[in-house]
Order: sequence, then structure tokens, then C-alpha cells
Amino acid sequence: MTTHTELASRAAAFAALHTPAAPLALANVWDVAGARLVEAAGAAAVATTSAGVAWSLGSPDGDALARDRALDLVARVAAAVSVPVTADIEGGFGADAAAVGETVGGVLAAGAVGINIEDGHRAPAEHAERLAAARAAADSVGVPLYVNARIDTFLFGLGDPATRLDETLARAAAYLRAGASGIFVPGVVDPATVAELARGIDGPLNVLVGPGAPSVAEFGALGAARVSLGSLVAEAAYAVVRRAAEELLATGTYGSLRAALPYGELNALLKG
Repeated sequence: MTTHTELASRAAAFAALHTPAAPLALANVWDVAGARLVEAAGAAAVATTSAGVAWSLGSPDGDALARDRALDLVARVAAAVSVPVTADIEGGFGADAAAVGETVGGVLAAGAVGINIEDGHRAPAEHAERLAAARAAADSVGVPLYVNARIDTFLFGLGDPATRLDETLARAAAYLRAGASGIFVPGVVDPATVAELARGIDGPLNVLVGPGAPSVAEFGALGAARVSLGSLVAEAAYAVVRRAAEELLATGTYGSLRAALPYGELNALLKG
């Protein structure tokens, strides 16, 4: 079992990876095999995707998955890799701030040293309380958990577009005061807006990326310290499932699976 001292050291190392000079690039996973593949590719850390985890366990994304099932997956991933693990815990898997604190205790027990926690449609003041509870739970055992506070203003198109940037910056400041380590603003890849966010946020900025977005290095030049693929890897994987099934059933052929990883390679990755 990982001690709190070991977790504290790993958490500090994970926090140090957040720098615009070389942004932390995260290809989010939802199982042990994916985590091993990402680590083998040379990743400095492994992140889970709440959507991928939920879908693989038969639940929709968005605070529907039971907390114990999510934490069990986090524990499996953390035990399978040697690099730091950060877990997407959706809104905190709890009805109130106290429950979020309990979730964080479970995250640490599972061996992860970072979390993503989203505000969604919650009032900013309520989310700040949840972030403070997360920070207090980690501080109580001496682990500088990396709390990545997700702001969904752009992702969900909240509020007036003319004041959305200012609202995002105001939330970011409140969340950092409450104990967040960094700020995650999905739904924005426009260079000018990303640069404004990086200038206006007094902490590491995380952006959600995908095809057509600037490169990791370009985001770093704009001031972003972390880039994530989020649920996109899981979405791409399930697209392969659908294409393979449709091709098999419609034409009786199998061409969509030509790029499959070799059985032996995957099997060897999970030995030992």
C-alpha cells in the first residue's frame, strides 16, 4: 500500500509537470491496458476520463456512476503504472462538500495524486465549497493533491458570450482561493482566448484538445500548462467497435481492423 509520504512526493512531482515551457500532455484512459499503453508511450503521467470510465462500466457520464465503482477503477490504474495518476471525479461523487471530502479520501487511498472536479451548472460559490473540502481532506493527511478545477462556462455556453471570459476568470480566481491547484477550461482552443485565459489566471491552465486544435507546443507558447484529450480517446475506440460491427454485419468483411494492435503485444504489456 502506498504511504502518505510516498503520495506526497508523487503529488509534488506531478504538480511540477505543469509548465507552459513543456505542457503536460494527457491521453486520458479508462482501464489498465490503456494506462499501460500510455505509460509505455512515454507519458509522464496517466489521467482517467470520467466518460470513458462510466461508459465502460455501463453508466452515462455526468454524476451517474457510483463512487465506489469509480474509485475501484482508479485504484486498478494507479497500481498498474509507475507514473503519477490523476482521476477525473466528475462533480465529486457527492451531494455536498462533506461528501466530496470523503471522495478525495478514497482517491488518495486508491493511489492517485490529482483530481479533476467540474462545476457544471453548479453555482460558483457552491463549487468553491466543494473545492475547499477536497483541499482540506488532502491537507489532513499531508498530501498536496493536485486539484484541477474545471470551469464549464465555455463548454456549456453558460451566460452572456460577451462576458463569458470575465465570468470564467472570476470563477478561476475564486476556485484558486478555495484551494484549487490549477484551472481547466474545456471548450476553448481559440489561440486568442487561450492566451487571455493564461494571462488572467494565477495558476496553471489546462485546455481540452482534439483534431484541428493547435499543437501542444503552440498551446504552451500561449501560456497553457496542460493539455488533455478527455473523452476523445474513448470515443475513438468505440467508433472502431461500431465500424467493425457494421462492416462485419453489412459486408462480411473486416478491413476496419487492419490497424489493430497485435494480441501478443497487448498481452505482454499486462504480464508482471
